[in-house]
Amino acid sequence: MAVESPYGQGSIAMLEKLAPQWWGKIFVLVLLGFAATDFVITMTLSAADATAHILENPFVPAFLDGQRVPVTLVLLAMLGGVFLMGFSEAIGLATLLVLVYLSLNAVVVGAAIVHVLEAPRVVLDWQHALSGGFGSPLAMIGLSLVVMPKLALGLSGFETGVAVMPVIEGDLQERIKGARRLLTTAALIMSVFLIFSSFVTTLLIPPQEFRDGGKASGRALAYLAHAYLGNGFGTAYDVSTIAILWFAGASAMAGLINLVPRYLPRYGMAPEWTGAVRPLVLVFSAIAFGITIIFRADVNAQGGAYATGVLVLILSAAVAVTLTARRRGLHRAAAGYAVIAAVLAYTLVDNVRERPDGVKIASFFIGAIIATSLISRATRSMELRVTAVHLDPLAEQFVNEVACGEIHVIANEPHKRDQHEYNEKLRETWLTHRLRSSEPVVFVEVTVPDASEFETELRVKGEERYGHKILMIESSAVPNTLAALLLHLRDRTGSAPHIYFHWTEGNPVVAMLRYLVFGGGDVPALTREVLRQAEPHRERRPHVHVA
Repeated sequence: MAVESPYGQGSIAMLEKLAPQWWGKIFVLVLLGFAATDFVITMTLSAADATAHILENPFVPAFLDGQRVPVTLVLLAMLGGVFLMGFSEAIGLATLLVLVYLSLNAVVVGAAIVHVLEAPRVVLDWQHALSGGFGSPLAMIGLSLVVMPKLALGLSGFETGVAVMPVIEGDLQERIKGARRLLTTAALIMSVFLIFSSFVTTLLIPPQEFRDGGKASGRALAYLAHAYLGNGFGTAYDVSTIAILWFAGASAMAGLINLVPRYLPRYGMAPEWTGAVRPLVLVFSAIAFGITIIFRADVNAQGGAYATGVLVLILSAAVAVTLTARRRGLHRAAAGYAVIAAVLAYTLVDNVRERPDGVKIASFFIGAIIATSLISRATRSMELRVTAVHLDPLAEQFVNEVACGEIHVIANEPHKRDQHEYNEKLRETWLTHRLRSSEPVVFVEVTVPDASEFETELRVKGEERYGHKILMIESSAVPNTLAALLLHLRDRTGSAPHIYFHWTEGNPVVAMLRYLVFGGGDVPALTREVLRQAEPHRERRPHVHVA
């Protein structure tokens, strides 16, 4: 994953390559919907969990009782404020909080292990409870497989690991090595703490305290910290837990800030301002506010949506690396990844079956992203959409030859590209546009290999065929490409060029839909409109002739 997406796009970028053109774009938007579900719910659920720890602490003032939603909103506002200060500052604060939190957890778990060693009776009681409740070890394993999907939240945070790759220092190879160390270290830390913390809390905490309303409900390690290390240390642990839960949303915010600008603006499916960090922070913070109010800052109510988002992203990663390994001929690795993908798929299906609210929330995000993306694409369709124009040596020669006077460009939709086609097109231009045969002309032909792309860098190739000068271009939209070429010729020669079309036959509404989906449509009128928006001064605008 680190090798295939060194700029932090993760499995979305890898799977995008497998589904080109519009299918690929829609597929990416669906995955972005699940990513948005995961990352936004990470912010709201973590803040709500932090609020629960605040309100459960014995030193908290009584006036905060029952103020779960306002406290959670304050925490989310503070998180957004940190990111408004700057991305690097947020990552630095996260590093400090993690070090303190892991250190305190090590103390709590270590103290709990000492109590287990001093009272081996609790281990025996646990073993008796297991043997009395199950007929054999196979029955225990079977039940473990059934309840395993409930542990999906133990993966939380790992799916955002690739998203922070852009802030790892060093060149590309150093960044890849750093990402591997990061993910490996995170996996080891998570595994060790999850296993040991589950073990000691099961042995040392009475079962009734885990139930809703119990003192260990949602805060088992905090319960042990207060019980075995005193309220002073327990409060310090609570503060650390609150801080890390509050700032757990930082990884989610970092993931959103990294993903959205890499896809939606490039697809033309978001305004240009979405490429900036601070406006995105405000938008995502507002969405998090809304979700917190809707769910009343209830951790359990958001758990299903959170687990669904996490599992979809990690499953997509497993599928992506499976297909990549298979494509490279690494059959054993592909088989291993396929097994992991199968386990994750089972976990996802079971989680969705038991808690379908996650899919409902994800569907809302997916629908909202696709709808706003398509509306944005339509409203931005008349933009120039060309980042640069490059002419090869022969195209440069053609331009220099016709630049001595007025530049006349004939737009030709290529078909057979034989001598008869060019001769007929030239004769049509002479007759319908009253263009003198002595005027030097150049043909331009635009083909559309992938209309789903938005911004394009034009590479103009010159070719001489049957005595005619032809400029050939591949691009995502014909009108925008022609407009960009005309403006480039104007800026290069200092003279506004002329381009010649014949009228497009057919329904103009259908033509507009063809333009939005296939990049063609009513080319003359659309070319003129793109030019009008790109160049407001009429005297500097290239001339469009249609007849």
